[in-house]
Amino acid sequence: MTISKINKDKYYIVLISVHGLIRNRDLELGRDADTGGQILYVIELARALAKHPDVGRVDLLTRRVIDAKVSSDYAQKEEPLGDGAHLIRLDCGPRRYLRKEVLWPHLQGFIDQALHHVRSVGHVPDVIHSHYADAGLVASRLAGLLGVPLMHTGHSLGREKLSRLLAKGLKPSSIEDQYHINSRIEAEEIALGTAAKVIASTQQEVDEQYATYDNYHPKRMVVIPPGVDLSRFYAPDESELKTDIAVQVNRFLHSPGKPIILAISRADERKNIAALVRAFGESPELQSIANLVIVAGNRDDIQEMDKGSRTVITDLLMLIDRYDLYGKVAYPKHHSPDDIPVLYRLAAKRKGVFVNPALTEPFGLTLIEAAASGLPIVATNDGGPKEIISKCNNGLLIDPLDDNDIKSKLVDILSNPRTRTKYAKNGLAGALRHFSWPGHVETYLSQLTKILNKSKTKHHVRPIKSRLATVDRWAFSSIDNALFGDESSLRALMDLLQRQAKHSGFGIATGRSLVSTTRLLKKMNIPMPDILVTSTGTEIHYFHQGRGFVADHFWPQHIDYRWEAKSLLKIMQRVPGVRLCPKSEQNTHKISYSIDPNLTPSPREIKRLLRTHDLHAKIVITDEKCLDLLPIRASKGLAIRYLAMKWGLPLDRILVVGDSGNDEEMLLGDTLAVVVGNHSAELDKLKNKPRIFFAKGEYAQGIIEGLDHYKFLGDILVPQEVHDDTKELDWGYGLSA
Repeated sequence: MTISKINKDKYYIVLISVHGLIRNRDLELGRDADTGGQILYVIELARALAKHPDVGRVDLLTRRVIDAKVSSDYAQKEEPLGDGAHLIRLDCGPRRYLRKEVLWPHLQGFIDQALHHVRSVGHVPDVIHSHYADAGLVASRLAGLLGVPLMHTGHSLGREKLSRLLAKGLKPSSIEDQYHINSRIEAEEIALGTAAKVIASTQQEVDEQYATYDNYHPKRMVVIPPGVDLSRFYAPDESELKTDIAVQVNRFLHSPGKPIILAISRADERKNIAALVRAFGESPELQSIANLVIVAGNRDDIQEMDKGSRTVITDLLMLIDRYDLYGKVAYPKHHSPDDIPVLYRLAAKRKGVFVNPALTEPFGLTLIEAAASGLPIVATNDGGPKEIISKCNNGLLIDPLDDNDIKSKLVDILSNPRTRTKYAKNGLAGALRHFSWPGHVETYLSQLTKILNKSKTKHHVRPIKSRLATVDRWAFSSIDNALFGDESSLRALMDLLQRQAKHSGFGIATGRSLVSTTRLLKKMNIPMPDILVTSTGTEIHYFHQGRGFVADHFWPQHIDYRWEAKSLLKIMQRVPGVRLCPKSEQNTHKISYSIDPNLTPSPREIKRLLRTHDLHAKIVITDEKCLDLLPIRASKGLAIRYLAMKWGLPLDRILVVGDSGNDEEMLLGDTLAVVVGNHSAELDKLKNKPRIFFAKGEYAQGIIEGLDHYKFLGDILVPQEVHDDTKELDWGYGLSA
């Protein structure tokens, strides 16, 4: 990878959009449900930001895909997007293309690869901006590790999707099986709880959609309508009638010269194309005055499309047949990105109208594109269309569930030339006035400046005289039931590590306090480790010969983000069945309770109570006896990644050992993990992951097996990811904030 030098006086911005197929040119918009308007938005945002004189570099991080079924473009590790803007593709899970709903188990790998990218750039970004729920989860972790602010854009929201699916009569269990909606909603809650600023497209999105979340805090939300690159969209001339796409459309139609009702969207049930066809099919008046043109992605063979798209296209064809609309409806199989502006102009030239009947529409870039091309719009009465039409006065709103309303609004515009001309002129002017990228970027950077003035990141400083600067690998182990349990194998392990101590560091990662940990190590006559990560990741200490353990002074500041201990203590008084543990079990960034499992509410209920009061903490329950509240940036896994960043050590040179469910986050990702033979059943779901080795030996003997498996004390063997397995983890992974 070629890394351009960054001007440290200018902003370095990292955008994250994990799923979909993203490239610099010929975007495959509409290919599937994951390759929609969000893809175009993040590409154009990256370019627009990079053009601003105050921005030095913009990186758009996405998932790398190596799959014969898609273009080889998506396998390139880096692609330029323009001066100062870069598309960076990171390996994450199997190589092949995956729909977003099955990516959740692999996101820790994306986080670790993103950290590696930041190291290679050699400069910490000023802000991370996530797009959609999966990127929100990734960026929440990444921003926490780097100590930088997070901006988040949801694009579409899980709770909104859940309510629609339930309204259609789907069972909650079926929804979860297909969409893993609970993982998505929890990821959104984490992003909302972490973000310094949430960017929404419309005020309705803030007032209605985000209001359904526990972490709904409007003071941290701002409406910045997306910009549109309008250079490709303009009023038509005679040339539109002779283009290849015009020929493709005309071959469907008996009277191609009639006005066009144009719809462009993915073949997605949410886009509600069927309602538009029904409205057209049940209206002889509409059929007499206009043709219907539906562009719903590209297809070769309907049978080879994904299930959702196949259903939409099949229903479309059946409706055309039911109403005998042959010769009145065009539905071309193929189009290129360059055909889209031409289609708008073709419809405008034929005195037509653009229609978006989607069930919901957070924004709707196609509406702005159509307006800038001289087309009036008819669109769903939802957030984006409402604001666009209110600003531009260029069309009418419809109830997407009322076929008669769709029909009557289309007739109103198409049968009234004066009204149609007024809407067309208003749209041309309004699109340029209200929805340009330069205006979006100015507002965006003003918000970023406010955020950065409030949170000045402190640089990591290494402790002096630490041997950690000289070692090139670390091994971390939990204590109870992993390191300790079999004295003979423990002695063998310690002898092995001491023989390799010149190049290898050793650390402990435990839920125990510092005092409890050091007391136990002395009792077992174990040499003091180089690093102690204690109190479930809230404390980090380094061992100095002659000085004992010295705290990492930056870590407490780092994890203090949105940690309000006094307010947490106060609100927890409302929770039945919890009792504060003795002072010896508490520290500045850990509040510990003993619990009565018969009285204490579920973690989900406690989490909701905290979020609704704008309080943020991780909840860790151990053995149904203890409940810990931790900062959202604290955990054993995050502490180890912080240490890797601080000391410049790649994660595949760090070995971690665990035995229980509380070790799960630490074991996932790009580290080399070992699960000892006496592990709890909670970890069985991690089997068959190439970087998680399940030892047969128990306690320290299992650790010795793990060291040998990875050849960790010699030339380290790093296993490669399995490329055809997407089912090795449960869907609750990584959502413990």
